[in-house]
Amino acid sequence: MSMLDWNAYRGQVVAGVGEIAKLSPDTVKGYATLGGAGAKTGHLDAKTRELIALSVAISLRCDGCITVHAAEAKKLGVTQEELAEALGVATSINAGAALVFSTRTLDAFKAA
Repeated sequence: MSMLDWNAYRGQVVAGVGEIAKLSPDTVKGYATLGGAGAKTGHLDAKTRELIALSVAISLRCDGCITVHAAEAKKLGVTQEELAEALGVATSINAGAALVFSTRTLDAFKAA
């Protein structure tokens, strides 16, 4: 059983972005431009970009990003094994960042 109805939630996110687009069209156009910029270079394939997006999404703890990019990754043929590997990298980097910031916290504590 799923933690939540991701399909319904994705619909809510898309509807919410649509509402923002009506109120501030340039904001959403700018976001879309940023999102499509990487695809124009052709250096990474779409599957790789979606795996990166999902890894960043868990790092940022963005459920909206997770639902949108998970659906797109699945459409592109990303396997659960590929996803697990990418999420493992993200988990490792997040742990590393926490360790680095732990050294900064210790330094701040010593300086106080």
